[in-house]
Amino acid sequence: MNTIHFYRFMRFSFIIGIIILIIFGSFYLSSLLYPFLLAWIIAFFMNPIVNFLQVYARLPRVIAVLIVLILMFGLLASLLTLLIAQLISGANYFAETLPDYIYQMVGFIENWITKTVIPFFQEIGSFLNHLPDDQQETITTKINELGTNIAGTIAGLLQTLLTKIPTILSWFPNAATVFFFTIAGTFFISKDWYKLKRMVGKYLPMPFKQSGMKVYLELRKALFGFFRAQLILITISGIIVFVGLIILRVEYALALAFIIGLIDLLPYLGTGIVFIPWISYQLIIENYYLGIGLAVLYIVIIVQRQLMEPKIVSTNIGISPLASLVSIFVGIQIFGIAGLFIGPFIAVIISTLYKTEVLKNIWLFIKG
Repeated sequence: MNTIHFYRFMRFSFIIGIIILIIFGSFYLSSLLYPFLLAWIIAFFMNPIVNFLQVYARLPRVIAVLIVLILMFGLLASLLTLLIAQLISGANYFAETLPDYIYQMVGFIENWITKTVIPFFQEIGSFLNHLPDDQQETITTKINELGTNIAGTIAGLLQTLLTKIPTILSWFPNAATVFFFTIAGTFFISKDWYKLKRMVGKYLPMPFKQSGMKVYLELRKALFGFFRAQLILITISGIIVFVGLIILRVEYALALAFIIGLIDLLPYLGTGIVFIPWISYQLIIENYYLGIGLAVLYIVIIVQRQLMEPKIVSTNIGISPLASLVSIFVGIQIFGIAGLFIGPFIAVIISTLYKTEVLKNIWLFIKG
């Protein structure tokens, strides 16, 4: 290895080391400071509205931040109140109608057992009676082992669920604490946004500051676009579900459309978590009109989601539909459900570094 190659290798190793250090440092700090990271994200999205009130309404920044926080959480509380009211009404409705559904389901199961299961076991019993004693004993042992394994699995699941209850209950005080620090952090970060920006800028070299500003502006545009894309997608899904449920004359269509719209964010299953059991039940109780209608509605939602998601996401975050589709798929494969957001976010970062010529500068540094 000559001297040029050695220095290139050293510079490449230095860049890789810095990247690894940034990644692990970010994960470590985010585990400690996640309420304030969340507060920074909220303040980041609030900042244009706060600036508008500060400039055009001539309000002090503190008052503008308080107004935006109150409006934002007031709107969130109103939506939750509306949703909870709908859910309570829906719960009362199901409390009145659920017994009839249960009786119908029990009648269906009884009829299925009488016509299918009992004759099946009668045939098996007749078959077993003609087998030698040792074969009958072997089959009986295997059946008993299967029953024991199933019972053990169910008992284990119930035990795991019960042991998780204290953990779930202990989460609420921690959630309240995180919520408090997030709100307080949002207020102070938003109030001192430009002061903090100037303070950080003092300690950055001018070339790094210039490149960092370009990256920041591109990322800001892409992040706003990504969240706007997700909002558009779940809004479209919610509207389609709402209209479909109204046509099918389903009770509490608004609450169901809101919940299904949010569930549509989940990859793979998405709205299927709601629609598949619902369709199956309606077909079992022979309510074919509603069952087939829900099936058609489910297919429409799946098709529009698959067709529109790559286009809307790519349009709003500035990457090609193919890159958007690949980033979503790879993100889901690596990170699971969170990869639905992490994949496009990483793709946006790479695209931003390319557009701002940061990757080019890194390559020039490695080449020397």
